[in-house]
Amino acid sequence: MRVVSLVPSLTEAVAVTAPGLLVGVTDWCTRPADLTAARIGGTKNPDVAAIAALAPDLVIANEEENRAPDLDALRAAGLDVLVTEVRTLDQALAELHRVLVDGCGLARPRWLDGAEAAWAALPAPSGRPRPVAVPIWRRPWMVLGHDTFAGDLLARLGVRNVYADHAERYPRIPLDELNASGAELIVLPDEPYRFTADDGPEAFPALPAALVDGRLLTWYGPSLAEAARVLPSALH
Repeated sequence: MRVVSLVPSLTEAVAVTAPGLLVGVTDWCTRPADLTAARIGGTKNPDVAAIAALAPDLVIANEEENRAPDLDALRAAGLDVLVTEVRTLDQALAELHRVLVDGCGLARPRWLDGAEAAWAALPAPSGRPRPVAVPIWRRPWMVLGHDTFAGDLLARLGVRNVYADHAERYPRIPLDELNASGAELIVLPDEPYRFTADDGPEAFPALPAALVDGRLLTWYGPSLAEAARVLPSALH
């Protein structure tokens, strides 16, 4: 089996489960650190000719991270493209099974069972959910809006994204509105924008800020079990 992955999360999932399958990955695929597969461009601008030249049996993609015209071009080149949709934890677990077992023909990995069990073992949220805002970019400021995987994880952890009902999934919000949003905590992941202790918290002088590993909040794959262990204490 020869697999090209256009999604960093799925790259890690395949590489941890069966590293020999991957023949092509994007420039943004950073895990595992010892990836040796060919680089075929970015998630938004993959080199279709280079991918076709690798003669993969399967290209794995995601409806949010990859552009429909690129996926259409890959199909037009005669390639089998499996497109995932991940906007909730349940979807993530189901799509990981579909990619690894149905798509790649692998046995269901134990890490996937462990991730599912880790989240199932968390206590159900109780009491008043803590309102938070989650910037993902600055210049301009952008935040998590509605219908996102990260938003679903937050809800399961007993916090309320104050922009969960916004019409957009990743709305631009002026900084003064962010500070007046009613959030009691600002959650600052280190990706896609790399917020740090010196870059981000100073914009919210009246609010506490939680710096979190963006991979734990937004990646679906082997990091899910660690996310269930680490994020609850980081957010409360």
